[in-house]
Amino acid sequence: MTVLRNSIKKDSRAMIQDDETKELMTRSLHYLKLGYPVHFTGPSGAGKTSFALALAKRRKRPVMLIHGNHELNNRDLIGDFTGYTSKKVVDQYIRSVYKKDESVTETWRDGRLLEAAKNGYTLVYDEFTRSQPTTNNIFLSILEEGVIPLYGTKLTEPFVKVHPEFSVIFTSNPAEYAGVYDTQDALLDRMITIPIDFMDSEREALIVSEKADLVIEEAKTITSIVSHLREQCTKENEHGPSLRASLMIARLAIELDIPIDGGNEEFQRLCIDITGNSMKRGIEADNPREKAEQLIIDACESVNR
Repeated sequence: MTVLRNSIKKDSRAMIQDDETKELMTRSLHYLKLGYPVHFTGPSGAGKTSFALALAKRRKRPVMLIHGNHELNNRDLIGDFTGYTSKKVVDQYIRSVYKKDESVTETWRDGRLLEAAKNGYTLVYDEFTRSQPTTNNIFLSILEEGVIPLYGTKLTEPFVKVHPEFSVIFTSNPAEYAGVYDTQDALLDRMITIPIDFMDSEREALIVSEKADLVIEEAKTITSIVSHLREQCTKENEHGPSLRASLMIARLAIELDIPIDGGNEEFQRLCIDITGNSMKRGIEADNPREKAEQLIIDACESVNR
């Protein structure tokens, strides 16, 4: 079971509340209050999950987090019988009379989706398109009829009613990403899909500054480099280093006492180590590793000009 409390508070504090983010948060919260699920989609590292968790906390309800994967099934979501419980009662109140009563019952454990829906939690279904469409079909009944069908179980009830405070926030990567399934139109038609893309360098710098406890000028140095590198990635479906790379550079530079200076060789090596692999995948070159390293060094040195 993944019910988040303290970690949600941490994520929500880290969410930079600029005008654009505030406006999106307000719109999304209105949609949830009116009973519509919200779906944030965009490239990996664009901040979808952090935004979804911050939005979930705004509802002031317990939050359940589910990560999509191809092995997720109805037993994980609805629940399953986990074993047996035996009960034995021996009555020998009268010495000459011996009475024994023994019974065995199956033990049921609610799945994460069933627990959230029954208790009115806010469910964050992260990267839901990594789960098979047949698994996600259960959300059609939830979003349309407000019930969870209990097919495949030995429970006597055919369904469970969804709590009126229950809400769902979905996140997904674009369809061209590896390991992502096409989502059925019937499910997409029942949610409000909002694209989330990479922020500009200035907004990313605000996030890096706050999350890494870095002065804004140094944060801008890092995000300018990462943003420039992202622009050099021309391969289809390869977006280059994300905001996560900027945060890693900032935190490691602080921990290792490396000057955040584009002309510093140690800082350049740190940037190569963190962004080199994503750059190598995103460029066209006879020797992509060598080309990627040169692009990173050029990007570092350009911020000092």
